[in-house]
Amino acid sequence: MNAKTIFTGMAATALTTLLTFNGLGVATASAEPSVADTQGMTTLAKAAPIELTHVHGLAYSADGKQLLIPSHHGIAAYADGQWSKMAGPEHDYMGFATTREAFYSSGHPAAGSNLINPFGLIKSTDAGKTWRQLGLEGESDFHTLATSHETNAVYVLNYGPNTRMPQAGLYMTQTDGLAWTRAAANGLKAKVNSLAVHPRDANVVAVGAADGLYLSRDAGNHFEPLVQSMQVLAQWFDLDGEHLWISSYANSPVLSRIGLKDGGAIEKIKLPTLDEDAVAFIAQNPTRHEEFAIATFKRSAYITQDRGATWLQIAKGGSTLDK
Repeated sequence: MNAKTIFTGMAATALTTLLTFNGLGVATASAEPSVADTQGMTTLAKAAPIELTHVHGLAYSADGKQLLIPSHHGIAAYADGQWSKMAGPEHDYMGFATTREAFYSSGHPAAGSNLINPFGLIKSTDAGKTWRQLGLEGESDFHTLATSHETNAVYVLNYGPNTRMPQAGLYMTQTDGLAWTRAAANGLKAKVNSLAVHPRDANVVAVGAADGLYLSRDAGNHFEPLVQSMQVLAQWFDLDGEHLWISSYANSPVLSRIGLKDGGAIEKIKLPTLDEDAVAFIAQNPTRHEEFAIATFKRSAYITQDRGATWLQIAKGGSTLDK
């Protein structure tokens, strides 16, 4: 299997074309977010087995008690060895990411919802029960979105002009979408697959690309390569703020952990057996930092309680597995 072709048509997190990154701009708007969406509510239930029709993200709840996987029909939650559906509307969540205080997402509304399609940027402060739109509704659907755990900064890849972003590119907001700043993104040349933001420093952002991993310490204006000559598919800033977890593919799937200081060593993390598959998403439990979760392009999911020494499979090919 050729490393350059294995994920053709598979990697939902990757852009289909390379965005042009030049210049820096700021777009502002004064409109307040729309009222909270209260339609299409569901309750936690474990009636039928939950199927992960797609995996559009991976995150832990702020209290660390639930692992969350957004899909086409709401958010699936894994807790205490059991799967259930999160209370809230069964939206098609894209670009889903969490912080210590909120959920952020993009995507498309569920049937019966009063939210405009596509979402633009939406936010929930009650664990996904209700959502409010923060702008760009009806204009943009951000498939590639990342948040800073403690600062609530949000980065997105924007595919085309809209009313707050004059051109395509990498944008950041620290005002819940009222003002967006376009990053110059100097140093990026290949197709961008993924974003990650430092948990405490909103100016530090990592980009996974077709030719490696890049790090910026100035809000995306300048990027330097950290890992080269391999396809980086996903990355996650360890909540210690001193390491990056990296999913890559070079003839086989690889999961690594790299120190952010100069000359930081790369530690290979043992993966479960993945058959022509690779890690698409990485998440860390905010209350138990040794616990990590991964989700793959073929809709499998695993949890480790010991930073990758052993893994427990909790979903296989989209079928969820209870203990």
